[in-house]
Amino acid sequence: MTTIDLADPDQPRVLRTRESFSDRLFVHGARSIGVLVLLIVGSIALFLGLQAYPTLHHYGFRFFTEYRWLPNQDILGLRAILLGTVEVATVALIIAFPLSLLSALYISDWAPPRLRPVLIRLVDMMAAVPSIVYGLWGFGLMEPHATHVAHWLSKYLGWIPIFKVHTDVNAPVWSYSPGYAAYEGSVFIAAIAVGLMIFPMATSVMREVISRTPQGEKEAALALGATRWSMVRTVVLPFGRAGIIGGTMLGLGRALGETISVVLIISQVYQVKFRVLESGTQTISALIADQYKEATPAQLSALLTAGFVLFLMTLLVNTIAAVIVGRARSGGATEI
Repeated sequence: MTTIDLADPDQPRVLRTRESFSDRLFVHGARSIGVLVLLIVGSIALFLGLQAYPTLHHYGFRFFTEYRWLPNQDILGLRAILLGTVEVATVALIIAFPLSLLSALYISDWAPPRLRPVLIRLVDMMAAVPSIVYGLWGFGLMEPHATHVAHWLSKYLGWIPIFKVHTDVNAPVWSYSPGYAAYEGSVFIAAIAVGLMIFPMATSVMREVISRTPQGEKEAALALGATRWSMVRTVVLPFGRAGIIGGTMLGLGRALGETISVVLIISQVYQVKFRVLESGTQTISALIADQYKEATPAQLSALLTAGFVLFLMTLLVNTIAAVIVGRARSGGATEI
């Protein structure tokens, strides 16, 4: 409720606002929930930091430079595991980004009006599918076919270091030779499943921001003779640039922490290698899921230290993404 003070007509009017009970309830409720979220995130960070202190005190910086994970020999390090985590997330992002962007553009600018709500619901339903379903799909159905793709890439693009595989790619019956196992459980195969998981999240964010493009600017571009693609390239993409980047980074944050599908697919190997088609890798989340149950107190501290590192990585990525998406929704990404 707003009241106006008219005691002195020669003075500027003073507006006094009285918040109703429902307004005060909403404001205080929203503030309390925000503070609660910050407290929960802070308590998680504090707990992981305290649990990580013994490991960091014992191993020091060597914990981040050592690539082996041999608890029985008191040799623990995250170097190979961090590399595997980044490789799986990066390859998954490379796979998911063009699919997400093209899907978001089609839904917002090309899909018929009757089909658009159906496509939006399908994308949202994909986001609700449990990760174990994607893992089982990747392990049982996709992997046998993906190995053929990996073999083709290593055969014709093996001169590129990341596509090189230490096996005989020219074997006449390679799929029945020992070299066949060189392609199973690789970063590439795990990244396909993870990329399919982050696809709906990235698509939803991109579509939501792209759909906010001012309709007047789009119609003006078409009225000036631009084709549909020219309109998208000159109006829609510049307006939604921040949303595209934010959605991509949100997908990256999801890919960094994916666990079940990666555990089901990868062959766990603690090696520092940049060959994404070759069998064997390890990620932080898969390491924790695989060894948490049988860990001794010292090993548990090391696993929680790895979790603390992953927590900081995902928190940083998601924070940057949220800031970018927030700016896109405010209309700051375009000039009207």
